[in-house]
Amino acid sequence: MSTSKILPDELRRHPLFGGLNENQLAQLLETTRVIRLDEGQHLFQYQQEARQFFMVRSGTIRLYLSTPGGAEKVIHLITAGETFAEAITFMEGQTYPVNASALDTCEVLAFSNHTFRTILRDSTDTCFRLMADMSRWLKRQLADIDALTLQNATLRFTNYLLRQVPAGAEHRITIDLGAPKHVIASRLSIQPESLSRILRNLQHEGHITVDGNLIIIKDISTLG
Repeated sequence: MSTSKILPDELRRHPLFGGLNENQLAQLLETTRVIRLDEGQHLFQYQQEARQFFMVRSGTIRLYLSTPGGAEKVIHLITAGETFAEAITFMEGQTYPVNASALDTCEVLAFSNHTFRTILRDSTDTCFRLMADMSRWLKRQLADIDALTLQNATLRFTNYLLRQVPAGAEHRITIDLGAPKHVIASRLSIQPESLSRILRNLQHEGHITVDGNLIIIKDISTLG
């Protein structure tokens, strides 16, 4: 645990907390903690009792499941400014449905489920914000299911790249994958060797240049 100071404005910038008044924000901050994780360290594990939800302050958190054979399937990569596990606040038998570990050195804000539920009872605006937050998450998961079932591996990867492109960007741009290639492969349900082949093919065709974890897209329109 860390005693790093959490400023109210830091939370107000997130849509989920933007509707809280001064008293509600102070109430939430009273039970909010900062957790620092080293690379590979677990934040929580599958079926562990869930008493908190989280927001990434820095670094990347990997949500994943382990198969009986010991393989890992990456469910999602959570980056700075994103919240996760908030839906568990309303679930019966509150346990985490996945594992969460630090992909690199991370700092995470941990919010008390009990405190947040108390605030929600008095804040209709925050209830609607939470529903919007969960709706966005559901939409993203449905898009992932669609991609995994209907798109081939190359299209899944190129679409993943395009989702990292900032709004308004045109033509040549550099994308930092932000995670090891084998983690990206697991996230997209692609075998690591298949992803390597996809990268080679896209580079050979002149669409991209690969420099470690940096992908230089030569012309965004050619990947669309």
